[in-house]
Amino acid sequence: MNAPAGPRRHKDLRTAWRSLQRLRRDPDDTGAVFELIGALPPSRRAAERAFRRFSQTPAGARVLAEERDLLPVLQDRAALRAMPPGSLGRSYADFTEREQLSADGLVQASHGERYEHLPAAYRRFIERRRDSHDLEHVVTGYGRDLRGEASVLCLDVAQTWHPGIALIVATAWWESDPETRRILRSAWRRGRNAAWLPGADWEALLPRPLSQVREELRLGPPPAYEPIWSSGAARAAPQAAAG
Repeated sequence: MNAPAGPRRHKDLRTAWRSLQRLRRDPDDTGAVFELIGALPPSRRAAERAFRRFSQTPAGARVLAEERDLLPVLQDRAALRAMPPGSLGRSYADFTEREQLSADGLVQASHGERYEHLPAAYRRFIERRRDSHDLEHVVTGYGRDLRGEASVLCLDVAQTWHPGIALIVATAWWESDPETRRILRSAWRRGRNAAWLPGADWEALLPRPLSQVREELRLGPPPAYEPIWSSGAARAAPQAAAG
């Protein structure tokens, strides 16, 4: 199944540079992340290749056939809290409550990145990738600190190339210390060795034990690392990564 990525979008280097500088000044500026990603989109061929791979996975085929959206599932906090302790869903609920997140937070942060012009099936695919970001934090064990965020993005770009995300990871690498570079190298290897996360059936995985989900996705145990917080992150004390 092919889904064209809508009207051809050209790279906007000026906007990408401006967004990158915003992000360097304030690493917690999620809006700058989405602006940069939108300014440096993948090629149409790469976008279609990723969508075709998704549509050919068992979960992806079901998502498209059933016109499933992940966001409402993640917004149902009561259902997630009712899942067994130690399950992915319960761990996700704990994570979002601890970090004071909401499932639609990334939707709000991506307000500048509009998807209405895209074919419905392809839009469902990229919105699902956006909405599963915090699930990836939970299953990988990387926190929302600077090292953890860079590691999740590094793992993502190791699985599916995206110029905007790659630029963020490269900048983090260039400006980081040796220990952070070691963590990023490990995240890259995990991404290359893991199952393809965009094709995960998150809805089916939510009730299952997190340890089993990590095993099935070939992610291994959560990494041990010392989180580093931005100066703007108001924390009484650094918190360890989820799981």
